[in-house]
Amino acid sequence: MAETPIIVLALGQELNPPTFIEQYPTTIMSSTALPSPPTLRRFATSDTVGSTPTASTDISPADSPRHSPSSTSLSSLASDAEVTTTQQKQASEKLIDGYGNEFQIPDYTINDIHKAIPKHCFERSAATGLYYVARDIVSLGVTFYLTHRYLTPENVPNTAIRAGLWAVYTFVQGLFGTGLWVLAHECGHQSFSPSKVLNDTVGWICHSALLVPYFSWKISHGKHHKATGNMERDMVFVPKTREEYAGRIGKFAHELHEVTEETPIATLVHMVGQQLLGWPLYIITNVTGHNKHENQREGRGKGKKNGLFGGVNHFNPNSPLYEAKDAKLILLSDLGIAIVGTILYLLGSKFGAFNLFVWYGIPYLWVNHWLVAITYLQHTDPSLPHYTGESWTYTRGAAATIDREFGFIGRQLLHGIIETHVLHHYVSTIPFYHADEASEAIKKVMGRHYRSDTKDGAIGFLKSMWSSVRQCHWVEPNENATGENAGVLFFRNRNGLGPKPMVMSSS
Repeated sequence: MAETPIIVLALGQELNPPTFIEQYPTTIMSSTALPSPPTLRRFATSDTVGSTPTASTDISPADSPRHSPSSTSLSSLASDAEVTTTQQKQASEKLIDGYGNEFQIPDYTINDIHKAIPKHCFERSAATGLYYVARDIVSLGVTFYLTHRYLTPENVPNTAIRAGLWAVYTFVQGLFGTGLWVLAHECGHQSFSPSKVLNDTVGWICHSALLVPYFSWKISHGKHHKATGNMERDMVFVPKTREEYAGRIGKFAHELHEVTEETPIATLVHMVGQQLLGWPLYIITNVTGHNKHENQREGRGKGKKNGLFGGVNHFNPNSPLYEAKDAKLILLSDLGIAIVGTILYLLGSKFGAFNLFVWYGIPYLWVNHWLVAITYLQHTDPSLPHYTGESWTYTRGAAATIDREFGFIGRQLLHGIIETHVLHHYVSTIPFYHADEASEAIKKVMGRHYRSDTKDGAIGFLKSMWSSVRQCHWVEPNENATGENAGVLFFRNRNGLGPKPMVMSSS
């Protein structure tokens, strides 16, 4: 058995590796990596799944180059200088993520991932899928009936208490609605059943009921899966570059490394706006999607930009998000929205706009909130990289996601979409009820490259919303990065958290 290496800290004391790993269950950094406070080190990496150590973690002091104490010749001095120069070059070429930990580019193949997954995990059952759809619809119906039947002024005369209980109703309905949304999402990926017709029928009905243009979103979401983490082609939560962020806050890009004042009010306003308006703005204006539509192969993107009246949305068959062959599907999606919109109008006319807002409108806002929160936190974390087109590959992009934990709500009501998202980006046709087993299988292949943040369960998930908004302002390459490393971008921020942004020249 190999001798256990001793980890030597900068102060000179020695720690036994197992003890050190238990205290800090994240990737062990070499002394050249920037330290990060324990409060920021919330994601699990290879140390929890037994990956093979790399050169930065498996070299003991005995393996270091040694020179005789009597070596005073010019040649030995030159050798020492070469060693120092090499070490400095290696240190400057290391990739450092937003926590200050060393990052390494994934080195496995998509074929390795597929071979690791048990064959039965790919099996889809229409009966099982329909059971969960029925369960969620019944849950929505029963909750509405019981609340509408018994939560009345006669039964609960106190207005404040009655209003509070109706608020609970909207929250619960929002969770059930999000669960139904997730099942429609499964339909879009064809993981719901072996039948494409059944998948698209169920998906169109369920998503339309939630005012989601099913086929339109299915197509753009498929493109997101094909280009996850690609700064030029990804379709959702593409982070701002340093220059874009500086322009948004009225600064010069070279000044950002000097701005370290935290602005909690601005952070709160940004987060609330994102959660309330993020989804409708996305489908209407493509906000958070890439804005390089000139590259659309049919020429539909010429002169079109994200934003209101920019010609990029999920309802127009001529949008650069789609191709000519998609036109009928986009119109079918619009038809579904029109049918549900008409039904809602008739209900509002009969029962009143306020009742409709409480029964459907507020739960709808809750669904939007959970949808945006889930998607944002799956793709936004200081540990995650983004890639330029030159450095991106499918395997690297799929690993640029993170699993989180939302307890009973996440696993039972939301069908595990939060807890198994890394797997979902590698093989999106695996149904959610096989995703846990398949996730465990691919962790053995991914090793240190698998990322999760499961600390504190559901509370940790909610906390991460705040911490990610604070820490993830823009992406930039590591200072002095060269070659393909220069195309690997990491989150930095103006709040003074984590590694400092690179120093840029004003010229």
